[in-house]
Amino acid sequence: MITISSDYFDKGCGRCDRFATPDCSVQQWQLGLKQLRQICLEIGLYEEVKWGHPCYTHKGRNIAILGAFRKDFRLSFFNSALLKDSQKILIQQGPNSQHPDCFKFSHHQQIDELVPTIKAYLLEAISYAEQGVLPVKEKSILELPQELLDFMNLDEELAQAFKKLSLGRQKSYVLQINSAKQLATKIARIKKFRPAILAGKGANEL
Repeated sequence: MITISSDYFDKGCGRCDRFATPDCSVQQWQLGLKQLRQICLEIGLYEEVKWGHPCYTHKGRNIAILGAFRKDFRLSFFNSALLKDSQKILIQQGPNSQHPDCFKFSHHQQIDELVPTIKAYLLEAISYAEQGVLPVKEKSILELPQELLDFMNLDEELAQAFKKLSLGRQKSYVLQINSAKQLATKIARIKKFRPAILAGKGANEL
């Protein structure tokens, strides 16, 4: 993955084999991503690279992050549960998102009419960072795949390591395992993930 923000806009995130090729999603949405970057910098956010993407922070707290996909590009907020979303414009990124948390675009021209709104939402997020306000943690019950439970029943070391993972890391493995349709594939994935689980890593950190 990239470690310098300028590399993201020039080459991509470095997380897949489309890196630094014309097929990279970042290249497809480069103009719009640069517009969003400029908005973030104009209001005084600090640009860092996290998880291979430009992440915008204030006083050491993550505020928003850029992302590019095949069909769209996004500006996603951290701690989105705090945002009032007065215009009801934020999108919930997927079934595993608890709150609407991003602006999603399919053309860079869509940004032009939303610049004041984007800035207002970012400034709202900054104000919470200034105050040290965090969203109330919601209790989440994670249902583990039966195949993983079976493995952990026979492997105490794996069971203890999995319990020590953060909820987010646990979810990353559940999603990967559940996405497999065949039993053999699920079992193969669990075996593959075991060293990473013992190392305290998530499925997205392999």
